[in-house]
Amino acid sequence: MTHLVDSEDLPTNPSANEHFQRLVERAVNRRGFMLKTGVGAAAVAFLSAGLSGCGGGGDAAAPAPAPATDLLGFTAIPVSTTDEVKIAAGYSASVLAPWGTPLFSTGAGSTWAGDASEDAAAQARQMGDNHDGIHYFAINGKSDEGLLVMNHEYTNVGYLFTNGVVDSLDDANKDLNAHGVAVVHIKRTAGVWNIVVDSSYNRRITGNTLMQLTGPAAADALLQTTADTTGTQVYGTLNNCGNGWTPWGTYLTCEENFNQYFGTTNTASPGTTRDTNQTRYGLSSGTTSRKYEQYFDRFDWQKEPKEANRFGWIVEIDPFDAASTPKKRTALGRIKHENAAYAIAANGRVVVYMGDDQANDYIYKFVSTGTYIEGNIANNRDLLDSGTLYVAKFNDGATTGDMMGTGEWMPMTTTNPALAAYASQAEILVNTRLAADAMGATPMDRPEWVAVHPTTKEVYVTLTNNSGRSTTNDANPRTANIYGQILRWREAGGDPTALTFEWDLFVLAGNPTITQANSLNNGSSNVNANNTFNSPDGLGFDSAGRLWIQTDGNYSNAGNYANQGNNQMLCANPTTKEIRRFFVGPVECEVTGMTFTPDSKTMFINIQHPGEGGNSHWPEGGAARPRSATIVITKNDGGVIGT
Repeated sequence: MTHLVDSEDLPTNPSANEHFQRLVERAVNRRGFMLKTGVGAAAVAFLSAGLSGCGGGGDAAAPAPAPATDLLGFTAIPVSTTDEVKIAAGYSASVLAPWGTPLFSTGAGSTWAGDASEDAAAQARQMGDNHDGIHYFAINGKSDEGLLVMNHEYTNVGYLFTNGVVDSLDDANKDLNAHGVAVVHIKRTAGVWNIVVDSSYNRRITGNTLMQLTGPAAADALLQTTADTTGTQVYGTLNNCGNGWTPWGTYLTCEENFNQYFGTTNTASPGTTRDTNQTRYGLSSGTTSRKYEQYFDRFDWQKEPKEANRFGWIVEIDPFDAASTPKKRTALGRIKHENAAYAIAANGRVVVYMGDDQANDYIYKFVSTGTYIEGNIANNRDLLDSGTLYVAKFNDGATTGDMMGTGEWMPMTTTNPALAAYASQAEILVNTRLAADAMGATPMDRPEWVAVHPTTKEVYVTLTNNSGRSTTNDANPRTANIYGQILRWREAGGDPTALTFEWDLFVLAGNPTITQANSLNNGSSNVNANNTFNSPDGLGFDSAGRLWIQTDGNYSNAGNYANQGNNQMLCANPTTKEIRRFFVGPVECEVTGMTFTPDSKTMFINIQHPGEGGNSHWPEGGAARPRSATIVITKNDGGVIGT
């Protein structure tokens, strides 16, 4: 995810591993592959391979896909720069659960003050800030009642406090309590969705909630601290970005830019130098803007050098048990996790795809040792604790059709000769980035959300941008990759556990509406003046196979971004590659997260950081503080979203 200060654009990867862009250049030169040539047989062939297993890039169980020509049934809308949401004709959008909404009717946080005067205790019982990844868990299969579980990635400090800064212990705790996850019981009555206040399901999981470390790295010395000498318990989850979910009914929240919460107050004494791990993961060499290190020893990497090792994981949460302890699943590696998308192989093994959201970092997948058994909770509950983590190496030299290249999944285990320097699997997992460097993994342009097609099982990932790009070619005709792209791959034999794959580029985002050098023809043939966009970020399939694309990019509407308006959500047909704009958010926001009810007739998305530059008062308007919120989308005729 990108924000006003975009640390993800600053690489921390010192390796000389060959970048993905060089492979694209060779593929173009060798095969004359031109993304501008439109859709040919290769696009149809890519999507037509019949694959086994079931997937989790979308939300609902997957019926047979609709005919390709029928997928996009709505009329595209133009860009917008207004401080309101815009949606395709025939659809309605309403606001649900903005930041600060009470989940309980009595006690701390039972009212929303509107002036940021709530203290830490109140914030711990209200909706958190900056809504992000989201999933709907149906209660008894219902499409009108369920649990909405969502991430609260970070905070807009200027709006969270009356004076706009953290300057006390309670402020720091309030900030921590505005992070994390919300589990919210919602119900539709007379066509209107509302929170079921005081429900026993309602729960806030914050930066202060006790969690369990599980898997191969749990209890290792690298995770032991003064407060937790066992290395098995940690307080809080932070910077929860995208999400995932499992077919056994749990929620996966992904810790992304955890580095920004760790600094040190000791900037003058000897011993202030960060070690290789701390530097590679981007910990601050001094103080931080949130000032946690001033109020909590655990956030000072000099006082507690291993505390940061306890963040950067995927956390599994049981939304139906409010007393359950969230589990940080260390087998899935420690990176800046964006989201997690699952697939189930024909042999029942669980595969989880993940991206590390930083310029020049990598794409991963985890393959479980155990197998999924539908309905067997005892068997499934700890499947993510044992398995093999792989990192992707992309190659050129495609072997079929107009694919651009091949790839391989390299195992991140102690038996891999490239990782001989690591004494244990725990050491590899805590140092996932460094281990991947040593293996020669392929640096990418900020891997964000991953999505698995519900029937074909092809895997798509948004590479949101890389403004540091300095090379140009036909496939990427710009001196910097400021617009981003969507990459996709097909596993060998249609097997999610396969160790090889083939890849191509689904779309190069761009802006053909401007005439500056290297900009006129930016993008691929499926990007035009009517659907121009930049920085694809959120990504997901619905049960019919529509690909929903959300943006978190430059909303200046000027220069290279002229005529692109506010951030938006588009919908694509994976076979024809047609892309239409469906929704546009308010001023200075990001559009993120998506989930559907089982009948596919209600869609939930999130609006994050509206007015981060000080120019929005959404959703209340007037002089109100802007508030992140969930948007409920329905079709006016009661039909399926997207038709």
